[in-house]
Amino acid sequence: MKRASVEPATEGTRLTVEDLQSSMADSGSMLPAAAYTDDDVLRWEERHFFEAGWVCVGRSDGLSEPGQRRALRVGNDGVMLVRGRDGLLRGFANTCRHRGHELMPCGSSASGSFVRCPYHAWVFDTAGQLHGVPPTHADDVTDKSQYGLFPYRTVEWHGFVFVNTSGDAPPIDDYLGGLHDVIAPYNLASLKVAVTHQYELATNWKLIVENYHECFHCDQIHPELCQVSSPDSGTHVVGSGLWLGGTMWLRDGVETMSLDGRSGGVTLPGLPAELARDIVYIHVYPNLLISLHPDYVMTHRMVALAADRTAVECQWLFPEQAWEREGFDPSYAADFWDITNRQDWSACESVQRGVATRGFRPGPLSTSTEYVVKSFIDMTARGYLAGSLPIPEPVPETLRTSS
Repeated sequence: MKRASVEPATEGTRLTVEDLQSSMADSGSMLPAAAYTDDDVLRWEERHFFEAGWVCVGRSDGLSEPGQRRALRVGNDGVMLVRGRDGLLRGFANTCRHRGHELMPCGSSASGSFVRCPYHAWVFDTAGQLHGVPPTHADDVTDKSQYGLFPYRTVEWHGFVFVNTSGDAPPIDDYLGGLHDVIAPYNLASLKVAVTHQYELATNWKLIVENYHECFHCDQIHPELCQVSSPDSGTHVVGSGLWLGGTMWLRDGVETMSLDGRSGGVTLPGLPAELARDIVYIHVYPNLLISLHPDYVMTHRMVALAADRTAVECQWLFPEQAWEREGFDPSYAADFWDITNRQDWSACESVQRGVATRGFRPGPLSTSTEYVVKSFIDMTARGYLAGSLPIPEPVPETLRTSS
């Protein structure tokens, strides 16, 4: 595995070593303002966190059959995902080997046994090999094996698709060390997307993550959530990979996170009884949030559009058995979280406006209620200073520690 050259974020941006060390000191604080407002910092993150890491590009729903494909972006790289005839899901540069035209428009999906460039009609098979060229090129392309599509590292993990375009990231099991054991009881690979919401926020992607990692704010802005889950409940969830999280517990008599506390679905098949009252909140660095409930799973996938703008795809996943329940309607979960999401989005956008003012000065974090926020900020600051992904030191096993 090749490694990218080291380029600390303090070179070429408004971030300074002193400011980053201050964010990591004692109880810690938010990152310096430039981390949230400077497009130069975002460009650095795209190279060193996104392109050099394992970025979630969505669920494999819609890519299960041979020939099904989807085009998207990871940082500055265009990616085309294709399910091969052999059943493998592969990722390629969304770039024709002839003159560089995109093979598919970004955001589009298609299917078929071959991929045909819309510019000059070069044709590739689902394994990325050049299949044919127009007659005008037949004499110039005598060895088709030299012109296969450029591959990107692509893995399927519990129904999610992760791509590493630089080739620099550690193996996915090392990158997500310990997380498999946390989510395995929820059997995510078998769940299906029932609802998708698209949001666009006027905020930096890291502010969304920081908000997600604490419920210190819940009493102030989430009355619906506080009716079904106590903001003071839960534990930290700590592992050895590039992820962070924690739990909250449902109140007595509450079945799940919904407006009336009742579930309109079914308990996830095989879920141990001791997890039936836990809500588990996990952030997979850099762009995926996984919220585990006893009867559904909610995900947030972030795409940084600018330093102060982020697209968020929110999806609700259910087991097939939920659709067998008479009158099943997934809106009981989606409606609850759409209200909660919009409350969070408003708060994140307000923070973005605040950090962009000349009067912003980072304040101290609470070591009890903002412990995981501090851990995320420390992780990010270490990455800025090292010039590479902030891989944590290995720990013997996944630990749960009380907050």
